[in-house]
Amino acid sequence: MRPLTEEETRVMFEKIAKYIGENLQLLVDRPDGTYCFRLHNDRVYYVSEKIMKLAANISGDKLVSLGTCFGKFTKTHKFRLHITALDYLAPYAKYKVWIKPGAEQSFLYGNHVLKSGLGRITENTSQYQGVVVYSMADIPLGFGVAAKSTQDCRKVDPMAIVVFHQADVGEYVRHEETLT
Repeated sequence: MRPLTEEETRVMFEKIAKYIGENLQLLVDRPDGTYCFRLHNDRVYYVSEKIMKLAANISGDKLVSLGTCFGKFTKTHKFRLHITALDYLAPYAKYKVWIKPGAEQSFLYGNHVLKSGLGRITENTSQYQGVVVYSMADIPLGFGVAAKSTQDCRKVDPMAIVVFHQADVGEYVRHEETLT
């Protein structure tokens, strides 16, 4: 377990900033203590400094995970967010998409969101902007990337993709053996 390098921190913060923008500062400086990001086996964990100091007594090869896994670095040094980060991204999300009840199951099975399943979308969402996907009951279901801007969504046909799927809460069931 080690701190992230400058390059790793930059790549990770750029990815998280796609979803929460300048609210990124609120993740680190929280009123309930100081939190930080640590790298362990190519996975980035979000952990309080208090727990991190306690975990320093455990050897690295025996440590399985620590805190909440935010994502992992791929072999090409790109950062990929995991669904476990959703609880921390959703409250600070700048751009949101609400999907209709009929489209929820399709999204939770890993499919993209079509215009026919779109309930609402935040105003001024640009194309390829990171969005958090909610049900109509304001329950965060996952996150993705907007395939169309808000203005384009109004005039596109019902079978066009409006949000590219990135991660959803259905992954807890589909990939439970690989999530740590």
